[in-house]
Amino acid sequence: MYSRADLPLKLASAPFTFDSALAAGVSAKRLRGQDLVHVSKGLYRPLAWNFELEAAARVLSEVSPGAWISHVTAARLHCLVLPPWLSDSTELHLSKPKQFPPVRRKGVTAHTVIAGPDEIECVNGIRIATRSRTWLDLARRLSLPELVCLGDQLIRIPRPEFEGRSEPFDTLDGLRALVGRHPNLQGIVRAREALELMRVGADSAPESMLRLAMLDANLPEPDLQIALRPNDAASPTADLGYRHRRLAVQYDGDHHLAEAQRLSDRRRDKAFESAGWTVLVFTKDDAVNGFQAATAAIKRHLRSAWLDHAHAAGFAGSD
Repeated sequence: MYSRADLPLKLASAPFTFDSALAAGVSAKRLRGQDLVHVSKGLYRPLAWNFELEAAARVLSEVSPGAWISHVTAARLHCLVLPPWLSDSTELHLSKPKQFPPVRRKGVTAHTVIAGPDEIECVNGIRIATRSRTWLDLARRLSLPELVCLGDQLIRIPRPEFEGRSEPFDTLDGLRALVGRHPNLQGIVRAREALELMRVGADSAPESMLRLAMLDANLPEPDLQIALRPNDAASPTADLGYRHRRLAVQYDGDHHLAEAQRLSDRRRDKAFESAGWTVLVFTKDDAVNGFQAATAAIKRHLRSAWLDHAHAAGFAGSD
């Protein structure tokens, strides 16, 4: 019986291909050792290996020339925020052109698709669908709100000091062009619908969901990333709201629970309140029921503000 120590460290710690094993001096006989698992044609892994998505995708890409990692797998490797029911997915998806033979590998979901050269890239040695193509590939699987949230991530303006980039991953025009090149793709109708609902300015999926809930509740479409002082780069901002009604709406995620962030949030809200704005703050507890209570609170405020204005202008009747 062979021991794990007989293998080069690279092969003993992650999946590998038959060719890479031979190149490392490992014989075909050694590959039949009880400490290894023959996953599928040309593909092996250590028996004691704990699944790790990037390692699995890397070797799958290596053993599948001409194909590329796609769909949910690509979304996770690109660190896109997926809905909770997919956020921990270990699915392996592989796409290939029509002219290539079918991919039949245990544990791999294969797709035969048409994709342009600019829809595939190589990241850290892995051939993978771009973020934009991944968004399009998931149009069939995600709900419309989930697809809008994913798209909003691609077109949002990044913050260089935190993200190391200054340009969005794509633009609405870029995504529209991508959709236009694939009129027969499954899910294309939902992708077109999502494009009409996507907006630049949502910094998180819950912010997108809150905005969509406001639209579903027949509220006016809110402004996004509202600066209290528009010409001041240091101005505090509201996630969304209505400047003409002086209503600032904030969604505070879990990271806002940290003490330093809570103090910063309070200074932010105080600045708006001192300028005569009303500030409504919502959290993940409000997201549980689809922001129903949140949209009701926003409606109450807007109605109250309208009545106050009407009374001041003499338009409303007396009680």
